[in-house]
Amino acid sequence: MIADNQPLVIPSKSTFHGREIGRLSYGCWRMPGTPQADVAAKIDAALSIGANIIDTAAIYGFGKDGFGAAESMVGKFIAERPAVRDDIVLVTKGGITPPVPYNSSRAHIVASCEASLQRLCCEHVDLFLIHRPDLLAGHQEVAAALEELVTSGKARSVGVSNYSLEQTRALQHFLTVPLTVTQPEISAWQTDVLFDGTLDHAQATGLLPMAWSPLAGGLLATGIAPAEGGERFANLIAVLDRLAARNDTTRDIVALAWLLVHPSGIVPILGTQSVDNIAASEAAFSVKLTRADWYDILEASLGQRMP
Repeated sequence: MIADNQPLVIPSKSTFHGREIGRLSYGCWRMPGTPQADVAAKIDAALSIGANIIDTAAIYGFGKDGFGAAESMVGKFIAERPAVRDDIVLVTKGGITPPVPYNSSRAHIVASCEASLQRLCCEHVDLFLIHRPDLLAGHQEVAAALEELVTSGKARSVGVSNYSLEQTRALQHFLTVPLTVTQPEISAWQTDVLFDGTLDHAQATGLLPMAWSPLAGGLLATGIAPAEGGERFANLIAVLDRLAARNDTTRDIVALAWLLVHPSGIVPILGTQSVDNIAASEAAFSVKLTRADWYDILEASLGQRMP
């Protein structure tokens, strides 16, 4: 009989579209507003821990340095270091168009990708995602746009972000190429996708789940309670702190490990702008979590025992 107190396995590598990838990725949402001179250090730090997926989007920078600012920053880095392009899995997203707010029409998505490629100083991205569902764009039209991106070579693969399970299924119905990624919000504080079928569908179809805001916007690192659910959040922080002390690490590292052990192969997207914090994230692969530990975290987050 296998003892329940054995640590769960946390693989540090996976595969995506025939390439080896790290189980952590680096996101550029917070990059605008920081010095361009620091971009290389951040991406190098990510690559040093195996986080070779670099995630950005056309909208990143809006309200700070301008629409497309994050892509431009990554593009300048790639232009200065062209050899690094082969080392990274480059991801971008389109479809959010303030103040509309969304436009996933075929013409707009194709034009969005083309503009992103110019800013990124690249001929193709490895992955293009529809950033959020556009309720006025039919799935057949969105599928036609994604097909065009793949057949033209502008995107090696395509996926979705913030799509529900049924929206994902409907879009795939009209595609002849497979969706390769789903990118929902997932953290020890935001656990909806554990129960809504998203991760089950990912396992059944081979979709790679990428978790945005894996530390709940930094709340799981700072321990600062959100506006609602304060008592529940405090209990969650207490459990994370207990497990962090046992593992001689910090609560944010435990929160990352909690995602990494899930059988769907979740890839958390790191959003920190600290090079030291990027490097420190590698410690998540060394955290020892038992099955009971994992459920302790979930139950604290839900505020109730599992049935």
